[in-house]
Amino acid sequence: MFKKILIANRGEIALRIIRTCKEMGIKTVAIYSTADRDSLHVRFADEAVCIGAPASAESYLNVPRIMAAVEITNADAVHPGYGFLAENASFAEVCDGYGIKFIGPTPDQIRSMGDKITAKETMLAAGVPCIPGTEGLLRDFKDGLKLAKEIGYPVILKATAGGGGKGMRIVWKESDFENQWETARREAKAAFGNDGIYMEKFIEEPRHIEFQVAGDQFGKACHLSERDCSIQRRHQKLVEESPSPFMTPELREKMGEAAVNACLAIGYEGVGTVEFLVDKYRNFYFMEMNTRIQVEHTVTEEVIDFDLIKEQIKIAAGIPISGKNYFPEMHAIECRINAEDPFNDFRPSPGRITSFHSPKGHGIRVDTHVYAGYNISPYYDSMIAKLIVRARTRDEAILKMERALDEFIVEGVKTTVPFHQRLMRNEEFKKGNFHTGFLNTWDFKAE
Repeated sequence: MFKKILIANRGEIALRIIRTCKEMGIKTVAIYSTADRDSLHVRFADEAVCIGAPASAESYLNVPRIMAAVEITNADAVHPGYGFLAENASFAEVCDGYGIKFIGPTPDQIRSMGDKITAKETMLAAGVPCIPGTEGLLRDFKDGLKLAKEIGYPVILKATAGGGGKGMRIVWKESDFENQWETARREAKAAFGNDGIYMEKFIEEPRHIEFQVAGDQFGKACHLSERDCSIQRRHQKLVEESPSPFMTPELREKMGEAAVNACLAIGYEGVGTVEFLVDKYRNFYFMEMNTRIQVEHTVTEEVIDFDLIKEQIKIAAGIPISGKNYFPEMHAIECRINAEDPFNDFRPSPGRITSFHSPKGHGIRVDTHVYAGYNISPYYDSMIAKLIVRARTRDEAILKMERALDEFIVEGVKTTVPFHQRLMRNEEFKKGNFHTGFLNTWDFKAE
């Protein structure tokens, strides 16, 4: 087992990793930018190293400075968390080159799933259902136009190196194709330095359902059941839950088997997520694989009583997994609490938190790195907390979440708490009648 782990991340996820490491008897090193010197992950790590200015390129994405911190603290492993360098194959290679264990999959596995075209080809070969579309990158506008006619509108253009909705455009009719093509390419080039575009049939009113998976260094893989992440805004998840209210035992068995086959196809090592789109007829299609821990991993932890960060560390240390699949025993819902103004197009709301009170009680969990007096920086993601509730049924979980949100007090900045309060009272949400475009059809401000 590792003696000391450097966490190459910040905020809530860094603190989450530190807690598990302490429970495993492993020393921790926090890295931080000058904007994060007062963050709790810095306070609770055994050691902390400032690696640069607030801008991510000067700190959390600066590989030479991170590796210098590894060297001066004698860390023997690096945990990348999520975001930043978590799915950066080059960073994983640098760690390997220095004899430092990267807690995650191998560089080749990251690359094979990071490029959407390669991932789709791999999944098709493994027998995992994929959305009809291009077999590779589109060569040019005319090539795309021709294929769109064959597939049938609507279609969706996606950046091969994409994520977070960038470089992604829906084309509803032929006359819009050229404009959306150029827009997607420009976005992809600006965001990822790669303007490669592929195309798929656009699935209308889909559910976004993902399966938590794990694989070890000995060829075994398993799934830890599903999460429904369909409540989204601009392809960004806002609420996640497990089990999915749309799921049936038969569908869970089929999707779980496909998720495990996806892992076995690449000999996956580590914890990850296989993401699917599911249409209203319960046909499911592979979308992508995230080769890291997810923001919403907490939902799975609550319904199966399992520490996924500990599992990540154990797998990286060469400890085999059991290989058995896990199924939800409770119902859990997570609301992402962002420093954003939901009544002003979710505009970021950085600033100083003057008052902070998190809800308490049975079956309630709050993962956060902020506190009263904490200054929310404009340089990073706006998520400041995750509120997770656990209950025996979905109805009970929704009522518990309502109560918890009523107790969640954050003053000094705007947050998404009011949005979540209205969502929990929405009749269609309570019935489980929603899809990824739900927020486009619901005017929550009017309620």
